[in-house]
Amino acid sequence: MDWSWLPKYLPMLIQGVSITIQLLITSMVLGLLLAIPIGLVQVTGPKWLAAIARGYCTVMRGTPLLIQLYLFYYGIGSILATVPELRQSFLWPILREGYFYAVLAFALNEAGYAGEIMRGAFLSVPKGELEAARSFGMSPWLVLRRVWLPRAIRNVLPTLGGETILTLKSTPLAALVTVVDLFGAADRVRQETYIIYPPLLLVMAVYMILTFIITRIFAAVEKRIPVRR
Repeated sequence: MDWSWLPKYLPMLIQGVSITIQLLITSMVLGLLLAIPIGLVQVTGPKWLAAIARGYCTVMRGTPLLIQLYLFYYGIGSILATVPELRQSFLWPILREGYFYAVLAFALNEAGYAGEIMRGAFLSVPKGELEAARSFGMSPWLVLRRVWLPRAIRNVLPTLGGETILTLKSTPLAALVTVVDLFGAADRVRQETYIIYPPLLLVMAVYMILTFIITRIFAAVEKRIPVRR
């Protein structure tokens, strides 16, 4: 196999790895921040808000991520481009980039999946623990912050680890909206050198390494915070 292209394109590939990691972390953090209230409201109500949350999860889980990404980038992005005031504002350098829409699509998609995970996590916490916390005079917010949410997250740590890996493997879709992530960098190598297999094999190896790192991180967290059954 021909690897003569590697020294020339290595800086771009390293930058692509950095962008892939940024996409993953940003999408997971924003997605989980949205997933917590989405999961919680399905358990606590009110019913109309729980119905909206369930509908949101159904739509995000029932439609392909690629279509969602295209709708955001080519749909919302095209509409925003027609607003002169927005094009002249300080936000336009952000809103015109595919990276913004990739993060938006990945985060909202993750919120749909993780929202269902968090719903199950909240339901898995024994009611006795919550009643004990309330008996000490804790407010509903304090019960959520100190007991319910930490206990729920402990229960689903392995699932969240798997969800993080699935999100990592979804990041190559960002290359379809002009984001030069790891896969986008490898695809540019292919376009400019007509060399196909070595760049793809390198990408596969990097994704396997990142997956291994993620699994080790979650395993270490699980050991430090044992999951009680």
